[in-house]
Amino acid sequence: MEGEVLGTAGLGRLQVTVGRHGDSAVFTPSGELDHHTADLLADPLAEAVDAGTTRLVIDCSKLEFCDSTGLNVLLGARLRVEALGGRVHLAALRPIVARVFEITGAETVFTVHDTLDQALQE
Repeated sequence: MEGEVLGTAGLGRLQVTVGRHGDSAVFTPSGELDHHTADLLADPLAEAVDAGTTRLVIDCSKLEFCDSTGLNVLLGARLRVEALGGRVHLAALRPIVARVFEITGAETVFTVHDTLDQALQE
């Protein structure tokens, strides 16, 4: 992925890298997205939407775990950005994380891509 890295934040089990690629804000959570770490992703997602970004790409290739709190963070970002006419794109879901989306039916409300490159090209 070519783009500009804007920053990283971490809290033990989760690191989040935030960058830009064209008109997309790209978020790469690495580790476990759960009740204790969700704000590390929720805060920069909210900042991007508040700044008017309407194309959010979440690179899930390094996401090892996502519980219901993490799922709610992504669903909340989706609602906010879709209210502005935008979309949330999920890329490279690992099987254990994809299973959470399948069980809850959440994969039907996101645009899901096999790779980050595909998400950035759409």
